[in-house]
Amino acid sequence: MNAVQTYRYLQPSALRAAGLDLQTCGGPAANPRFFAGFLTAPAAAAAGLLAVAEVARTRYHQPVNPASLDPVVTGSRGRLRFESFSGCCGVYARMDVLPAGLDGEISGHGTTNVDVNPPLREALARVGGIEPLHVAVGPDDLTVSTMDGSVVERKVPLPGRWLRGFAEVHVLTAGFEPRAEIAAAEAAAFLRRLPAAGDRSVLWAVPAGRTLRLTSRPVPGAVCLAGAGRLAALRGVLRHARTLRVYGPAVRTGSPAVPSTWELDTGALRLSLTLSPEPYRGFSGEGAALAALAGDDVVDDAELVGALLNWDPTVDVAALADAAALPDERVRAALAQLGTAGRVGYDVADGAYFHRVMPYDAGRAERDNPRLVGARALVERGAVERDGENATVRTDAETYRVRRHPDGAYSCSCRWWARHRGQRGPCRHALAVSMVAAPVGALS
Repeated sequence: MNAVQTYRYLQPSALRAAGLDLQTCGGPAANPRFFAGFLTAPAAAAAGLLAVAEVARTRYHQPVNPASLDPVVTGSRGRLRFESFSGCCGVYARMDVLPAGLDGEISGHGTTNVDVNPPLREALARVGGIEPLHVAVGPDDLTVSTMDGSVVERKVPLPGRWLRGFAEVHVLTAGFEPRAEIAAAEAAAFLRRLPAAGDRSVLWAVPAGRTLRLTSRPVPGAVCLAGAGRLAALRGVLRHARTLRVYGPAVRTGSPAVPSTWELDTGALRLSLTLSPEPYRGFSGEGAALAALAGDDVVDDAELVGALLNWDPTVDVAALADAAALPDERVRAALAQLGTAGRVGYDVADGAYFHRVMPYDAGRAERDNPRLVGARALVERGAVERDGENATVRTDAETYRVRRHPDGAYSCSCRWWARHRGQRGPCRHALAVSMVAAPVGALS
């Protein structure tokens, strides 16, 4: 289901004689200006924005004709971030323009959608060399006579899967660590060796000297690369990059497929692609955020921590903990809860959360999650019978046995758990048990 939001643009985005004019809406005031100035790496920035827009209009699993979806932009204290998901929700793209890439002033802050239309994509494709590129995120001023006057009204359908994707990807990437870093020349050679687009195999990249080698099986230190053709969007920025960094969770021999992040760094900006564990899997169904959504005990903490966020490009957990008078672990749980509403994201390069505000209502992710809705219904019906660390869950048709293991993980006798073995988050029965248990722990 799509969430249809109404946005007002003063005029279409365009590349004008004075520079790149990105029309936005939303934020703290109508049609705000987040930034006005030059980008110090114009060709790289143009290529990066094209990459984010290209991911937004691509469906990697069962490709269909491109559909234009507007990337999300956040401006805050010396940084611009552009984010999007692919049409299949299996690739999350983000371009971070860093302070070194900005020659101007962040005069506002907020999160909105950017109109990246076909004429603008064509104009960005022509940017090259050392020609200056001026960016005005939002118009110079706002003059609105009537709804039928000079303001252009546009309805933008934002898929509900995007919100669930944003909710999931920040939880998953918060557990990533740097796994490899190679020079741009080696990265170019590595990308050339990858299978062609459309290949759905799950490979593993292992650091090998100054480069990466591919293997078909996971080993300690490896990074999962599922559907290698999904890295194609990196190629436009590759010639501007200094390094390719790869991030992922810890794996061992025999590990299942896991997500990973692939990031090009030019010094002035970073372009990253986060890939779902398998090409057919979208982040919207991974279930990593269910624990945060289910934890009633963190709702109050999230409200307090959310009020203290101040559009910092990186969120200092220790400082937030001091300001909120909460332990660090409760602040991290609150940030996970805030992320389910799109209010924070996670930057693997900084190893920190960042503040943004998505154009969704706070309860949308919870209401649209079938497992969470089903779990709450089970609890309300009194379907959960605790038996020490284990429990029995009775539905109208079946009875299920849920076990809690010493590491805090849950298993269930239902078909969902038998099929996914905890790799897509908890089933509704385990989630219901966690709701009537002590504070929510690790669910799988």
